[in-house]
Amino acid sequence: MKKAVVYGGGNIGRGFLGQILYENGYEIVFVDVVKAMIERINQTNSYPIRIVSNECQNEITVTGCRAVTPDGAPDEIADADIIFTSAGVKVLPLIAPVIREGLEKRKGKGVDIIICENLLHVDRYLSDLVKGPENVGFVEASVGRMVPVMTPEMQDGDIARVWVEPFCTLYVDRDGFKNPVPEIRGIVPSSPFEYHIQSKLFLHNMGHAIAAYRGLNKGYEFIWEAMEDPDIASNVKEAMYASAEALSEEFGVERSSVTAYADDLMSRFRNRYLGDTCRRVGRDPERKLAPDDRLLGAIKLCLKHGIKTDAIKKGVDAALDHLVDLQ
Repeated sequence: MKKAVVYGGGNIGRGFLGQILYENGYEIVFVDVVKAMIERINQTNSYPIRIVSNECQNEITVTGCRAVTPDGAPDEIADADIIFTSAGVKVLPLIAPVIREGLEKRKGKGVDIIICENLLHVDRYLSDLVKGPENVGFVEASVGRMVPVMTPEMQDGDIARVWVEPFCTLYVDRDGFKNPVPEIRGIVPSSPFEYHIQSKLFLHNMGHAIAAYRGLNKGYEFIWEAMEDPDIASNVKEAMYASAEALSEEFGVERSSVTAYADDLMSRFRNRYLGDTCRRVGRDPERKLAPDDRLLGAIKLCLKHGIKTDAIKKGVDAALDHLVDLQ
C-alpha cells in the first residue's frame, strides 16, 4: 500500500486530502500538534466525513489512517510515496526544518510535496525554506473545496468529524513535479498552472469576499443568507462574470467554460449546511485588499483587458467598512 504524509490534520487535511487519498487506497499519516485529535484518530484509525448540500447529506468513513506529532514526522517522511502540507502559511517556517530532516532520512530518494496553502507562489516559498535536494518537487495546488469551521453541534460528539461540500477536485501544477506524476483520482495535474491559481483567487475568493462584505453591511450572519439577497447575488454574479471574461482573455480559455465555473461557485455559495459565516470569509480585510489579492487583483486584470469593474468596486467599498472590526 502506498503511503501519504499529510502535514496538517485540520479541516482541509482531513476533509479534503484525507477523502481523496482514502478513495485511492493510500495509507494516510497526519502530522499535527493537537493531541486530542491525534489520540482520537489513532483510537480507530478512522474518522467520519459528512458531505452536505442543500439537496442531500451523506457520511463516509475514512479508514487506514493514523496521526503523529511533529517529532514522529521525519521517520514517516522517510518512506512516504507522496507528501502534502495543509498546515497554514504562517506555520510553514516552523515545519520546514522537520520536512528537511525527513528528506535527509530518504537517503537520496526523490519525492514530491503538494502544497495546499493559500499563498501565491507558495511552491517557491516552501522550497526556499526547506532547501531540499533537486529530486524533491514542490508542487503548488489550488484548494477549491469549501470546509467550514466546525462547531460542537456539527461534530456531534466526535472531534474528528468534518463537514464538507460535495466538490472534491484538487488542481495541481504538473510542472512542479520532479518525479513521475502520480495517478490519483481527484487530483488533476495542469499546465500552465497560473490559470487555476488566478481563477481560484479572482473568481472563487473574489466572489466569496464580495458576498461576505456586502452581507455584513446588510446584517447577514451567513454567506448563504447574503446570496439569497437579490441585490448581493446580482452584484456577485456581475463581478464574477467580469472576472471570468478577463480570465478568458488572459489565458485563452473558452469564456463559456469560465462562466460555467462562476455559476457553479455561486450555487456552492448558497450551501446552507456549510454554515459559513460572513465574518469568517471576510476576516483580515487588509490582506484581502492587497494590490494583487482577490479584489484589487481582479480589478487590475479586468482593466488590463478593458472590462468594467463597477461590480467589483462595490465589494472593495464594502470591505473598507470592515478594516477595523475584522482584523
